[in-house]
Amino acid sequence: MGEAMGRAAQRVLALLAVMVLTAGASMGADRDRLEAFLNVTGFDVALESIALSAADAPVMLGMSAEDFGIRWKQITEEVFDTGQMHDMAMDILDKTLSEDLLHHAVGFYASDLGQRLVEVENAAHMETDDEAKRAQGEEIVAGLLEAGSVRLEYLKRMNAAIDSAGNAVRAVQEIQLRFLLAASDAGVIDRRLDEDALRALLKENEAEMRLRMQRSALANSAYTYRGFSDEDVLAYAEALEDGKMQQVYDLMNAIQWEIMANRFEALALKMADLNPGEEL
Repeated sequence: MGEAMGRAAQRVLALLAVMVLTAGASMGADRDRLEAFLNVTGFDVALESIALSAADAPVMLGMSAEDFGIRWKQITEEVFDTGQMHDMAMDILDKTLSEDLLHHAVGFYASDLGQRLVEVENAAHMETDDEAKRAQGEEIVAGLLEAGSVRLEYLKRMNAAIDSAGNAVRAVQEIQLRFLLAASDAGVIDRRLDEDALRALLKENEAEMRLRMQRSALANSAYTYRGFSDEDVLAYAEALEDGKMQQVYDLMNAIQWEIMANRFEALALKMADLNPGEEL
């Protein structure tokens, strides 16, 4: 075991010890167990990475970050405060995550394979060069397709299991809708947007968005798990296809999407206070 994995294993054992010692304890102790869940599964880093999505906000308005002047970085850091997003997730998990599902997820992610997966997932979440990541992933997918590799099917199974309810596209649409309506109400957009018309437009583009997101997810998975064997990828796909794990992911997805929508609405209000065109 390498030094990095040795540290990871020690961290996991410490976290599991916290979970055992706090079983059946007070609400504060219960939150300690949720902290362990966030850390072991890597969901804490996934929440932090939501801040990177702030760059998408001006694009949805047909603008760029530069259009909002020198305070853009400060405003996005305030809105996408990692501590606040973490607390929002904890509050929801405290009310919704059962002991059974918590222990099931931790049981897998605390394993050697689980911790190796979390390590690369955390790194991928925080990469800022999406174009380079996507290009490399698409190149890997093309190679797998040409070789007729079964690994491609394993990756597709993984992605399907992560969003077993098929809600990702509708969730992204809802985030876009809530942001654009908030921007309209705040005066960031000159004209008042009609919610029904906007929903109809998003629905019209749904099939194209679904295909684009599927391709992007496949390229991202190919890139993220490129260092794993086919056997490891299959084992992960099977773990994700377990009914309990799918419930865990349905919950984590819902939390992540709600936090994104909430923060994008807050960002729209802040954008109204900025001065588009301010010199950098």
